[in-house]
Amino acid sequence: MKDVLFRYATPALTSLFVVSLISGVIIFFHIGPSWLHGVHEWLSLLLAVPFGLHMWRNWRPFINYFKRAAMPVSLAFGVAAVAAFGLVPAGAQGERSGPPQFALAAAMAAATPTTVAPVLGVTPDELVGTLKAAGFINADAASPMSAMAAAAGKKPADLYKVLNSVGK
Repeated sequence: MKDVLFRYATPALTSLFVVSLISGVIIFFHIGPSWLHGVHEWLSLLLAVPFGLHMWRNWRPFINYFKRAAMPVSLAFGVAAVAAFGLVPAGAQGERSGPPQFALAAAMAAATPTTVAPVLGVTPDELVGTLKAAGFINADAASPMSAMAAAAGKKPADLYKVLNSVGK
């Protein structure tokens, strides 16, 4: 059994790395289907298994890397990259909102029914009535719709579903 695990560790590591790389690039450029994000996350987690087997199989050669500058330099580069991309305050990087349609949906949710109703082709009162009928019991024309959703215990997706059905 151990031989079989060792035999497949590097090929599995390679194949899952390639899948993770390609799906990560697709997600980064927002060109793939929405389900790809979950596939990327789960397969990247699964990547830990063949990585562990690969490390187990190649432990001695791996330790030899620490005798030369390549490993410490690479590790320092990795830590610096995390610091540069992950620890810098979000405002300093320019906050990412994801694909433009997500930013638009978030902007609409943050707006009031008075602002959004004309875009949907209804009156603010009609939009408030639709929101109340959908369980946004505290809906009013002057409050941000995202606050209404939070107060009603609803998710943003619930709000988007209601907005999508208005005026149809």
